[in-house]
Amino acid sequence: MQKRSIQRGRPIGATTFDAELAKAFGMTVRALRSERGIAQEMLANLASIERSHLGKIERGEHMPTLAIIFKIARALECSTAVLMTQTEGLLTDNKV
Repeated sequence: MQKRSIQRGRPIGATTFDAELAKAFGMTVRALRSERGIAQEMLANLASIERSHLGKIERGEHMPTLAIIFKIARALECSTAVLMTQTEGLLTDNKV
């Protein structure tokens, strides 16, 4: 019998991207950033992430990792619970 090697990562064709969720989270981040009067570049610097990546998150093009969600929350001086609650509110209100 031939031993199969284990490959890292997701199986071919598998995806964890949920466009509606990504857009709702991005809208939440943008709204909180705007409320606080913080420029996108400044928020990216405060969160220690690339500005282009933050832009993609705000547009709902990228699904952030848990670590990045924590960095964004810290930079916005709010809890991750606030981010999630507002995101969930957008999803239940179908505002995405």
